[in-house]
Amino acid sequence: MIPSTGARLAAIFLTIVTAAVATGLIFVSGAIAAAEPGTQTAISPETVSWGLAAAALATGLSALGAAYAVAQVGSAAVGALAEKPELLGRVLILVGLAEGIAIYGLIVSILILNRLG
Repeated sequence: MIPSTGARLAAIFLTIVTAAVATGLIFVSGAIAAAEPGTQTAISPETVSWGLAAAALATGLSALGAAYAVAQVGSAAVGALAEKPELLGRVLILVGLAEGIAIYGLIVSILILNRLG
């Protein structure tokens, strides 16, 4: 299958989102790791607000990206199955990979929230 322009744009969008979320995770990790090892210090409200924003962006934007990817792959899959029904297994794998984008965003969000305490 040749990727459509929409699939290419989705890949670029998801790369940018992943970089932004990783930057938020590094910011939160760096702010938390700045404390002395073995001591309990309070996390600043600014760090908490940035962490919550990064977690929300990770979940929301990955869900939007996954929805777009599933729509593109799903519509192409229906067309392919209409012509060759024996492609069902391959098509299900492709749709599952597209859905995995949302799960990755959720995992990153959970990691960020765990760092915040």
